[in-house]
Amino acid sequence: MEDVFVGQLMSTALHTVSSDTLVEEAAQKMLENDIGSVVVIGSDNQLEGILTTTDFVKVVAERQPKDETPVETYMTTDVITATAQDSVRDISDAMIKHGFHHMPVVDETEGVIGMVSTTDLTAYLSHIQTPSPS
Repeated sequence: MEDVFVGQLMSTALHTVSSDTLVEEAAQKMLENDIGSVVVIGSDNQLEGILTTTDFVKVVAERQPKDETPVETYMTTDVITATAQDSVRDISDAMIKHGFHHMPVVDETEGVIGMVSTTDLTAYLSHIQTPSPS
């Protein structure tokens, strides 16, 4: 397989914030643009950090006082799932199409039996390619 370089794959449509942007504003930007992170830059366009959806877990967990809002208020209920027999290509295509980073794997009789993530797919791709450096 021919080498594919980062410059060929990367997205150049960046969503940025400054370090003094309120987290609520950053979260709104992420929701409006259906993205999982914003890049934090300084006035000179130099990287200062990144804020991801994972960081918002910490924001909610550390919030004082607690809102005590149940998960059902925000959870997705129309979940798209995979089965253990689905092909990696089909799962990858579905995750890209829907912008997912995680997809539950279900069995008709056993219920939820696993989870496929973009990390799993990356590890798979790395494994089928000759690692560099080898």
